Amino acid sequence: MTATGSPADGDHIVVTSTHGDLRGEWRDGVARFAGIPFAAAPVGPLRFRPPESREPWDGVRDATAFGSVSPQNPSMMDALFGGEAEAWDEDCLHLNVWTTAPGSPDGGADGSDALPVMVWIHGGGFEMGSGSSPLYDGTRFAHDGVVFVSINYRLGSLGFLDLTSVDPAESGSGNVGLLDQVAALEWVRDNIAAFGGDPDNVTIFGESAGAMSVSLLLTVARARGLFHKAISQSGALTAKSPGNAAVDTAEFMAAAGVDSVAGLRELSVEELLKAHAAVSAARLADPDAIVRRTGSPVAFLAFTPVADGVVVPTDPEAAVAAGSAAGVPLLIGSNLEEWKLFALMAPAPVDDDALRRRFELVTTDVDGALDAYRADDGDRSPADVECALLTDVVFRIPAVRLADAQVAHAPVHQYRFDWRSPAFGGMIGAAHAVEIPFVFHMVGDHRLHVLIGPDAPTELADAMHDSWVSFARSGVPRTATMNTWPSLPVTATERPLMLFDTEITLVEDPQPATRRFWTGR
Repeated sequence: MTATGSPADGDHIVVTSTHGDLRGEWRDGVARFAGIPFAAAPVGPLRFRPPESREPWDGVRDATAFGSVSPQNPSMMDALFGGEAEAWDEDCLHLNVWTTAPGSPDGGADGSDALPVMVWIHGGGFEMGSGSSPLYDGTRFAHDGVVFVSINYRLGSLGFLDLTSVDPAESGSGNVGLLDQVAALEWVRDNIAAFGGDPDNVTIFGESAGAMSVSLLLTVARARGLFHKAISQSGALTAKSPGNAAVDTAEFMAAAGVDSVAGLRELSVEELLKAHAAVSAARLADPDAIVRRTGSPVAFLAFTPVADGVVVPTDPEAAVAAGSAAGVPLLIGSNLEEWKLFALMAPAPVDDDALRRRFELVTTDVDGALDAYRADDGDRSPADVECALLTDVVFRIPAVRLADAQVAHAPVHQYRFDWRSPAFGGMIGAAHAVEIPFVFHMVGDHRLHVLIGPDAPTELADAMHDSWVSFARSGVPRTATMNTWPSLPVTATERPLMLFDTEITLVEDPQPATRRFWTGR
């Protein structure tokens, strides 16, 4: 049935998209449309190629169940939350929409303005995750006056294997996963008004690899004009050089047992995933070696975007500084103890000599770096200093650099998430991904208690979620206790930052010594 009046749970409603009619379902006062294809299935000759347009369908397409996700090996997130892996298939380019105003281009039957749109780009190291994960339920955003969209994009070798060194005709292949994100944003531009959303007020946001994607989309010419604000949670401007990409591709093809693009296209998805697992296992067995080769502490990830000069500029930070995203307000930040999530999987340095060896992997000025960490945080254990170092190198400092690059072109608001989770006996603290349940206001969901415990503060969820929604509406994040949240000034002498903890406070340039050490200013 098509819902009329006040719909009840289980009622259906039909909306017309550019590709055909879609039948969604009402749940908890929100209409959800799931598994909507936004591009052609990237299979056969389209494997490793940019996304292409989807052909229209006849009749009404069911959109009450999530579609298949990008092929991926079993992930630690599935194990952490005790859930089953989602069904995957190469035909994975689907998105999902949550809205309270379907079928109304004016944002609702009462004639109110069209609603702001938020498009979530999931994380997972560019090799796992999906837009349909229970972590990313859009119900609360929809209830708070946002049309929420989550997307899939190709992962691993299917999305980020740069084949240019094998065949120059495959130029740009190392970023087809990013181009999937662009295609999803083009779908939003063309269709979101039918769901009550405003195509001229679109905010992209994401965490980890999703945040890295958000930051790179600020530089992608084809994405220009498709979004109007950006939120980057724990990730910024991670892209490998073409030279490193060529070495990575050779390593992967050797593991897969092929020597041509045609051979790769003939492999089954299972064979591609097996080769991916082999490469990842070799890197995790000796992560220091891969850091020395590439100069990147995240190079244990076999597949990340490429600064190829075709899709992504060869120097993404310089592109942003030159105005590639002029006029796009940015909300950006990181968590206090990001690396604690990953430290669960690797031994920490036990003494000062081991700690110095860690520092030598990422800087030639070990003494200067150690002095900076002592100046900011005093004497700490080698394990805690390593956590601070890798948190900075991978997450915090790239965010600072992106903020500094964008601040001349649009307002930039910074935050830091400091609330320490009691989960795992307090071992993960304010680690990577701990802020997600607060942003989505899902701290009461029992499935997330393994990450944040059963008594996470709802006031913190109120503050973060409301700030994100406020930013999507107006470009200015606000909290109930801090009505004005100042943006960074152009000068480098003042750096206001909103600190999210049991108390929400505005602070001035925390940890200045390490910031100056890494940025030189």
